Amino acid sequence: MARGILETIGLAATLVLAIPIALFGAEHLIRGELLAGALYVGIAVGLVLVEEYLTTPTDVPGKVAEETVGKVVETEASDSENGE
Repeated sequence: MARGILETIGLAATLVLAIPIALFGAEHLIRGELLAGALYVGIAVGLVLVEEYLTTPTDVPGKVAEETVGKVVETEASDSENGE
């Protein structure tokens, strides 16, 4: 799946927050504190999943524009193949 520059920057910002939390959780897991370690790792994974899959109100116009452009380009390409 291709990413735009803004999506890539958003993911990088989320990873800047999630990676230290995951490492902190891994430390707890290594020390034998399973509940705390699993909780911190879960929070880190949750941050990344929410950023990746949650659609916010600011994402809606971009998604609508992508779908519209995709339909227009697809229609024009099929028209030119038919010789019209």
